[in-house]
Amino acid sequence: MSNQVWLSQLRKNRAIAVIRAPKIEIGEKMAMAVASGGMQLIEITWTSDRAAELIAKLRMKLPDCLIGTGTLFNVQQLQDAIAAGAQFLFSPHIDIDMIHAAIAKDVPIIPGALTPTEIVTAWHQGASCVKVFPVQAVGGATYIKSLQAPLGHIPLIPTGGVSLENASEFIQAGAIAVGLSSELFPKKLVEAENWQAIAQSASNLMQHLA
Repeated sequence: MSNQVWLSQLRKNRAIAVIRAPKIEIGEKMAMAVASGGMQLIEITWTSDRAAELIAKLRMKLPDCLIGTGTLFNVQQLQDAIAAGAQFLFSPHIDIDMIHAAIAKDVPIIPGALTPTEIVTAWHQGASCVKVFPVQAVGGATYIKSLQAPLGHIPLIPTGGVSLENASEFIQAGAIAVGLSSELFPKKLVEAENWQAIAQSASNLMQHLA
């Protein structure tokens, strides 16, 4: 998938559901819930139970969604994720070898960064866009807005502190999209397997961002 296609999907959807699955069966249900709520960008963290298997399964079950992965720390994990069918790749940090390995396979990679120097470094190395993490620790949407004047040409995806309530503030501040994890999947709802409530939250989020 080219970076242009990936960026157009981000602009269309505006939100990524980030799933950390303690068990593969739960991870599948979490993904199906947000997909039924209208979310089409789903990230399975590589730390999830049987992440590769879950990615492959969701590629089959959710053909209208883009299924990616995150929390990748090295080139081997990245290559294994691509082999499993991951359509986009997030890492919490900047690793130049990982960026170049993803580019070689034509899979969008989104490294994590925080400071302007880190963001520009990731962009210059060929990142499709940059994850700003943890955004809440440095001012939330205000920080994203303050980055726009010098770095407005770099697509940013804030995570870590984005909630159902403030997601639209990040988009208005200039973010191309946002990533949500525990905010979309409260522990109580997951433990109770209340997938209808999670689907409703996803639907509400998509309506706010439309």
